[in-house]
Amino acid sequence: MADINGFLKHERNLPKKREVKERVNDYKEIYQPVDEEFNNKQAARCMDCGVPFCHNGCPLGNVIPDFNDAVYRKEYKEAYDILSSTNNFPEFTGRICPAPCEAACVLGINSDPVTIEHIEKSIIEEAFNQGWVKSNPPKNRTGKTVAVVGSGPAGMAAAVQLNKAGHTVTLFERNDKIGGLLRYGIPDFKLEKDIIDRRMKVMEADGIVFKTKTNIGVDIKSDELMSTFDAVVLTGGSTIPRDLPLPGRNLKGVHYAMEFLEQKNRQVDGQTEFSHDVISAAGKNVVVIGGGDTGADCVGTSNREKAKSVTQIELLAKPPSNRDETTPWPLWPMQLRTSTSHEEGCDRQWSMLTKEFIADENGQVKALRIIDVEWKMNPEGIKAELVEMEDTERIIDCDLILLAVGFVHPQHKGIIEQLGVALDNRGNVQTKKYQTSVEKVFAAGDMRRGQSLVVWAITEGREAAIAVDKYLNDSSYSVLESRDSSKLYV
Repeated sequence: MADINGFLKHERNLPKKREVKERVNDYKEIYQPVDEEFNNKQAARCMDCGVPFCHNGCPLGNVIPDFNDAVYRKEYKEAYDILSSTNNFPEFTGRICPAPCEAACVLGINSDPVTIEHIEKSIIEEAFNQGWVKSNPPKNRTGKTVAVVGSGPAGMAAAVQLNKAGHTVTLFERNDKIGGLLRYGIPDFKLEKDIIDRRMKVMEADGIVFKTKTNIGVDIKSDELMSTFDAVVLTGGSTIPRDLPLPGRNLKGVHYAMEFLEQKNRQVDGQTEFSHDVISAAGKNVVVIGGGDTGADCVGTSNREKAKSVTQIELLAKPPSNRDETTPWPLWPMQLRTSTSHEEGCDRQWSMLTKEFIADENGQVKALRIIDVEWKMNPEGIKAELVEMEDTERIIDCDLILLAVGFVHPQHKGIIEQLGVALDNRGNVQTKKYQTSVEKVFAAGDMRRGQSLVVWAITEGREAAIAVDKYLNDSSYSVLESRDSSKLYV
C-alpha cells in the first residue's frame, strides 16, 4: 500500500482549473499541470482497506491500489505496467470517465475518495513522455483476419486486443477520422484530439489497418465483408438519438445535441464544409433539454460560442447534494453533479416537462412552452408517475434548442439488416457471450449494451476480443484473458 497514514495527513485535491474567463475563449484542456509531489500526496491517501471495492466499481477491473502504491513510491514505469495490463486507453478514461471506481472507494464512506481518475491520467501521460508507450507488434501471426466495424472506444479496444493475439485486424470507420464519439461527440476542452491521434500511431505501428470513409453496409456489403474476413465485430455504437415529437419539432433552430457537437468538433479541427447548415449559439438564448453529460457538453460549447444565455432543463427532480440512502456505498450515487461547463455559466432547472416548440413568423423557434412536474408514487406503491403541476405552465424565450435526451439503439438500416442479426427488445444487437445470432459475427459496446460510458465500451471491446479469439482458435482458452499484457507478445 501507499502511506499507512496518508488518508489522515492529506486532503483530496484535484489539479487547478484555468480561470473561466480564460478557458471559455478556447477549446483547450481545462485542468492545469501538476508536479510529482502533488501526485505523491494524492496516491498516499489510498488505504490498506482489505477489500478494495474500487476494483468492483471499475468495469475494467483496474488494479487501483497497486498503481496508487507505485505512484506513491514514484515508480511510474511500474504503475504504467499495472495500469496498461487492464486498460488499453487510460488517456481517455483519465479524462472523461465519471469514475465509478471513486464512488466505490472505501475511503469515500466517511471522507473524500482517492483521486483515482487523476492518478490514472498522470500515469499514462508520464508513460508517453518517457517513451514507454511504443509499438510492440505480435511476433507471430495466426493467419486469421478480423473486421472491426466502428472505431469508437469499443472498436479500438477490440482491435488492439485481437491484434495482440496475432490476428490481422482491419478497423472500419464511416467518418473521415478514427475515434467515433471520442472524435466527434466529446468536445476538445474535455479531450483534445491529438490524444486520439497519438494512440492511433501506436496502433498503426502495431499492425492494425485503419479504413476511414468506409460505410460498411453501403460501400462494402455484408456478403463481401463475410467472405473476406474470418470474423466480424460490430462496434458501431448507439447512434439513433431519442426524439421529442412535440408540436413545432421541425422548426428551424431545434437540433439534436450531436448535430451541434459534431459540427463544433469539426470546426475546431479546421473543417469548413458540413452536411447541413452551420448551427451557431453565438448571441442566442440557448435551451439544452436533458441533464446528462451530453447536455453539459452542449452547455460548455455554447458558452464558448458566446451564447447570450444558456438554460439546461431536466425532466427528473433535482438530485440531492450528497449520497442518498437509496444508493448506498459502494453503489453509484444518485446525487447532484456540477461539471466544469456548468461552472462557466448555466441556469439549471429540474422537474420540467417540455410541451411545445413555439415559432416566430419565419418558422424559427422563438420560445419553449414548459410546465413544472412532480414525481408521485402510484397508489400501488410500485413506481413513480409524472404529474403536471397546476398553474405552472409558462414560456421560455429561446433561439436555439438542443435535444440531449439520449439514444435509443444502433442504426438498423445497413449492415445490421443485411447481416440479419437478432435484436433484443430495446433494438440493440442481441448476443450470447458477445456472439450474435450469426455465427462469425460478434458485437460489443453501446451497439450491444445500449448507451453507456467510455469505460464500459473499452471493457466490452476487450471482452468481445476474448470471445472472438476463442472462436477463431476453436478453443475455450484465450491468451487475452491474461492480465499481464506482455505475455501476449511471446
